[in-house]
Amino acid sequence: MAVLVAGLGVSGVAAARVLLARGDDVALTDAREPVVLAELVAAGAHWLGAVSTPPEDVDLVVTSPGWRPDNPLLVAAAERGIEVIGEPELAWRLRIAAPGGQPAPWYAVTGTNGKTTTVTMLEQVLLAGGLRAVAAGNVGRPLVEVVTARDADGRPSFDAIAVELSSFQLHWSSSIAPAAACVLNVADDHVDWHGSFTAYRDAKARLLRLAPVAVADAGDLVAAALVAAHPHPVTVTLDEPATGQFGVRGSDLVDRAFSTDPAGDVLVGTGELQVSGPHNLVNAMAAAALARVAGVDADGVRRGLTAFTGGAHRNVLVGRVGGVDFVDDSKATNPHAAGASLAAYPRVVWIAGGLLKGADVDPLVAAVAPRLAGVVLLGRDREELARSLARHAPSVPRTVVPSGDDGAMGADGTYGETVMAQVVAAAAALAGPGDTVLLAPAAASMDVFTDYAHRGRAFADAVRALG
Repeated sequence: MAVLVAGLGVSGVAAARVLLARGDDVALTDAREPVVLAELVAAGAHWLGAVSTPPEDVDLVVTSPGWRPDNPLLVAAAERGIEVIGEPELAWRLRIAAPGGQPAPWYAVTGTNGKTTTVTMLEQVLLAGGLRAVAAGNVGRPLVEVVTARDADGRPSFDAIAVELSSFQLHWSSSIAPAAACVLNVADDHVDWHGSFTAYRDAKARLLRLAPVAVADAGDLVAAALVAAHPHPVTVTLDEPATGQFGVRGSDLVDRAFSTDPAGDVLVGTGELQVSGPHNLVNAMAAAALARVAGVDADGVRRGLTAFTGGAHRNVLVGRVGGVDFVDDSKATNPHAAGASLAAYPRVVWIAGGLLKGADVDPLVAAVAPRLAGVVLLGRDREELARSLARHAPSVPRTVVPSGDDGAMGADGTYGETVMAQVVAAAAALAGPGDTVLLAPAAASMDVFTDYAHRGRAFADAVRALG
């Protein structure tokens, strides 16, 4: 088979390696030469450079999730009837099975927010349940590597795969059929990529089509509506659970979807979890629901969830200075995520701004205005946030740090560090004892920083410098 790999990020390079190992005829294209190009060419790949049309003999295009559907190369492929898929779809087609058995099932999660936390929670629970499990996809290792990995006996290396899938990846997927699928939530995000909120929502919904069990947060109206018509819907709620739900009873998370006891199985006490906030209770119950489909018992769920410590740049306390807590939630890259983060703290000096990606910030600002002690704005779209604050929180003091307009960040990231030092100093000046300075930008980071992790590290460094 002749395959064109379009985009040589982590997933594209992984796809190229696996295809070359299979003996496929692999061509490569990207705007820039990747550092691994020599290795791939030595393995037999053909480097095309930047091209706008596929070669004549190509049978399949495997595209990077960052490439939009209106990319000229992808449009040209579609016009010629060449199938375009993403790396997760390729992985699904290349899965290997144990002798006389089946490939490892996928337990898959998508959503605007909480995907990574839920999938890494799920990985922990599956491992606690005695399964050889791994988190992969939009988090962890590329799926195409995981599904073709073999142990010393030639058998698949994993019994179960916890899969995170973004809307970009799902747009290019057609046959993925997880053993259970979860759409956590669907909020305004990535409209610039998909073209409309409806297209974004429909991309998320693709994950549910072929899954025997569909999971969603009952508190998210869009996600709950997506699973409502499914033959086997399971929802999670922060209230007392009904039959078919996971929920909260007193201070316990309870399963009334897969338990044989009509009263449900108590899974874990909320105080036993090492992560906080209502959104993390939802994430924990979603992970538990998928793990129960995989056969993990209540004790395995408890052990896995209590062992989970959370990820970097997700509501992490990085310092306390003068009675003020400084919390890094740089992963809050859209308004929905920022809202969940802000809800966890009673009085906040909010650090916000960056690339809003077409999202509407007005509902967020209106909802969180009562808990704001101050706001510091940065990034290219900071003025849009400033206008919303003027409408909904006119009495809240705010500081604007000029940044993100000119692409001035140097290769060593010093521009980002300089901006964040000014931001943290301004936030500290607005905060008083008992307040929380919260980096929950509601926006992407690439106008000032290399990514959200760089933004979070710069924040932590600036807080340490304060101390």
